[in-house]
Amino acid sequence: MIPGPFAYHRPRSLAEAVALCAAHAEDGRALAGGHSLVPMMKLRLAAPDHLIDLGAIAELKGARREERGWLIGATTTQAALIADAALARAIPILRETALQIADPQVRSCGTIGGNVANGDPGNDMPALMMCLDATYRLAGSGGTREVKARDFYQGAYVTSLTPGELLTAIVIPHPSAGHGYAYEKLKRKIGDYATAAAAVMLTLVGGRIASCAIGLTNVAPTPLLAADAAAALIGQKPEEAAFAEAARRAEAITEPTPDGRGPADYRTKMAGVMVRRALARAVARASA
Repeated sequence: MIPGPFAYHRPRSLAEAVALCAAHAEDGRALAGGHSLVPMMKLRLAAPDHLIDLGAIAELKGARREERGWLIGATTTQAALIADAALARAIPILRETALQIADPQVRSCGTIGGNVANGDPGNDMPALMMCLDATYRLAGSGGTREVKARDFYQGAYVTSLTPGELLTAIVIPHPSAGHGYAYEKLKRKIGDYATAAAAVMLTLVGGRIASCAIGLTNVAPTPLLAADAAAALIGQKPEEAAFAEAARRAEAITEPTPDGRGPADYRTKMAGVMVRRALARAVARASA
């Protein structure tokens, strides 16, 4: 289908974009890569009167290392994340996850900000951001504020963003030296959403798991932080029995919707499988 009529705006600065979003808070939408919004517009599931294209705003692009962590601009593409060697060395799971999003054509236009701000439970980056304990920087007519990724998602396509507010950047704390990581994703084919996926970050001390975070993708109305599953691993030897218990606890918090990727019980079980696989790979990569 063809989208309905709309007025097109292409601001050149963040201040201009914020002003436009505030002016059209009820009838406008911000456009980043467009891979979620444009299909919805074609299906008439979204019909904004004003489309605010963020693509020309230089200050929303790129990643840089700061004292508190890595700051990544919202319109930085997945392809740019993959190509950033310094970022890949510092947070390798970010590159690993980006490489599993859709295909090269989509990754060349799709942005990290669009991926995390949309509230789509099938997107890969939200669960990873929860696992990394990232913070989202938001800007609106009332100024700027920050919200933890772990507090941002409220339901399917429902987030902490208020009308007229933009997600402008993501701040990811510096991971611990020698950490282990993995993003395991089960999908039917290249380009598909996950049937189930799991992100893991952990550290080892003295042959035991000293810290751990686990995020789950597309097995509930929101991305999930499997805090109880991760807590069960602290102080444990990285062995299959511990992984199985963590997987069981992760499965217990899932609420998948049956769809073409499988029935709910299958997707729940695959979430546990992805957790076990991700834990094993993360341990293999960690320095004790």
